[in-house]
Amino acid sequence: MRQPLLSDLQWQKIEPLLPKVKRRRRGRPPKDNRVVLEGILWVLKTGARWRDVPSDIGVSGSVCWKRLRRWDQQGVWLRLWRAFLSELDRRGRLDWQESFLDGSFAPAKKGATESAKPSVARAQSGWWWSTARVFLWEAI
Repeated sequence: MRQPLLSDLQWQKIEPLLPKVKRRRRGRPPKDNRVVLEGILWVLKTGARWRDVPSDIGVSGSVCWKRLRRWDQQGVWLRLWRAFLSELDRRGRLDWQESFLDGSFAPAKKGATESAKPSVARAQSGWWWSTARVFLWEAI
């Protein structure tokens, strides 16, 4: 049996910040947020492909990826980040003089020509939109 990546205490802090799982009338019932988050964290920790999520986690990689993307579009990750930063700041655990932001990522595509240019949608990937949202939020 795999050791969970999230402790019960960590889950108690995260659970209220995640959207509630809505029951569907048809099809399979949606997977529990905790199971999906465990799958997402496993991929992020190991660097493995989504399709390699172990079956003993209890969720497929495609479900994890879809939920990760939906939560990103709903601003869930930004809310989680802000909530935990706020808590750390209240406890005096952050030194804002030593904070920085780095958002550079440049994948190399096998077989791409030297002059090939990525599409705008690919060039402005998730980190770009997340960074833009943070700056826009702070400017309001």
